[in-house]
Amino acid sequence: MRGAGMPAEFVLCAPTRLEAAAVRRGLAGRPTSPPVLRTGMGRRHAERSAHLLADTGRSPSGVLVTGVAGALDPGLAPGDVVVATEVRAGERTVECPSAPLLAARLARLGLTVHTGPVVSRDQLVSGAARVALRDTGALAVDLESGWLAAGLPSSTATACVRVVADPATGPLWRPVTLAHLATSVRVLTTVAPALADWGAVTGARTVLLPHPRSFCAGVERAIDIVERVLAQRSGPVYVRKQIVHNSHVVARLEGLGAVFVEDLDEVPAGATVVFSAHGVSPAVRQEAAARGLGVVDATCPLVAKVHSEARRFADRGDTVLFIGHDGHEETEGTVGERPGSTVLVEDLAGAARVRVPDPGRVSYLVQTTLGVDEVAEIVDVLHDRFPALQGPASDDICYATTNRQHALRSVARQADLVLVVGSRNSSNATRLVELARRLGTPAHLVDDPGGIDLAWLPGAATVAVTAGASTPASLVEATVDALRGLGPVDVREHVVTTEDIEFTLPKEVRNP
Repeated sequence: MRGAGMPAEFVLCAPTRLEAAAVRRGLAGRPTSPPVLRTGMGRRHAERSAHLLADTGRSPSGVLVTGVAGALDPGLAPGDVVVATEVRAGERTVECPSAPLLAARLARLGLTVHTGPVVSRDQLVSGAARVALRDTGALAVDLESGWLAAGLPSSTATACVRVVADPATGPLWRPVTLAHLATSVRVLTTVAPALADWGAVTGARTVLLPHPRSFCAGVERAIDIVERVLAQRSGPVYVRKQIVHNSHVVARLEGLGAVFVEDLDEVPAGATVVFSAHGVSPAVRQEAAARGLGVVDATCPLVAKVHSEARRFADRGDTVLFIGHDGHEETEGTVGERPGSTVLVEDLAGAARVRVPDPGRVSYLVQTTLGVDEVAEIVDVLHDRFPALQGPASDDICYATTNRQHALRSVARQADLVLVVGSRNSSNATRLVELARRLGTPAHLVDDPGGIDLAWLPGAATVAVTAGASTPASLVEATVDALRGLGPVDVREHVVTTEDIEFTLPKEVRNP
């Protein structure tokens, strides 16, 4: 499976001689360049070009329509780039799911990039007709993209990138129109290499989906708690730190009214505050009580278990070696349980040099989101140095972290590339990237499909896609859709285990 070849034939389409020439200038000097097909202007020529492309006996792996367009959104200026999420022509709509990949590639060139629908019409539109089109939600209008895309085989990857030549405000024909056109043509030359990069990675792929992936029970519980508090209580609801480490989750809850803060001093006295799934130290709880805050605790029960162990080990006289990452909220909360008796061990070097007052009274605990292999190596070093070392009765690394690592391990070596969907501050998502790389497969962490770099995809005929325990499943689905926008995708689920764990909600938010 790994390393299977992909067809690399694709075509760039531009309507007029001027637009096609601008694209060719941008491709000059590349070792290999795609053919640039001048389709001609308007519906008839676009539909004829689609027929020719579909009737060649071997349809291209990808077709990208480019050129200039008229803005419908008043916020678009000449020279802005519109990457179509879909193209519309008459009653027909063609989805362009790889738009986030193209938009990200173009944005890295320093261009102003917008994503949204592009609509095609039979003739130039202005005035009231343009306003009416704007009301459909489309960003830009042209004469070809939708007509051409609608005539291509469904197996052909389709994309549309248009450069704004005239703004939505003002008449279509005016003295400045030629200057705007010149601007858009220059930008067409600039964008051409990125368009070729897109085409170079079109073709069929296999996508491996290890299971389990995405949300765990602790994350679902924490999000549910915030949603219930928002529904049940009047006035602002504050959340200390990110409820879980995912930017999309935080943004959605902010949209529902949650106010995220870094410290309790940002919360008005007497207000409601939710503690995040990563837990807090006793000092934070004491501060909340002193300020009369209404606390709802969303700490994951598995993190709470580690806190309890920290207290028990320290209170029996042990030095507690906490294996974790400095600055992570879970580390701060656990070490804060017994700061005078707890020492942070971050890595193998730290394990080799840590000192304790009494080597006969030492125990260890582990941050729940670490890599299984990484922790095993550190614990081995600590055991060698402290033979009396004691650990928790059951693993501190949570079931979800372990399961997602085992699931990825089952497919990583079969893949040419691993994409882990998760935010940069997600420890368990980062550990998945590290695991794949240790197994010899290139791997990258992406917050969403827009984080995928086209430069990662040449030769990647088999891609494994997984997600950390803080990542919504919808983002994995969106990532697969983005890859599907590059060509046919054979999706294969690899189920390693199933999860049916549920955690009880705190009494403060349970329904009567």
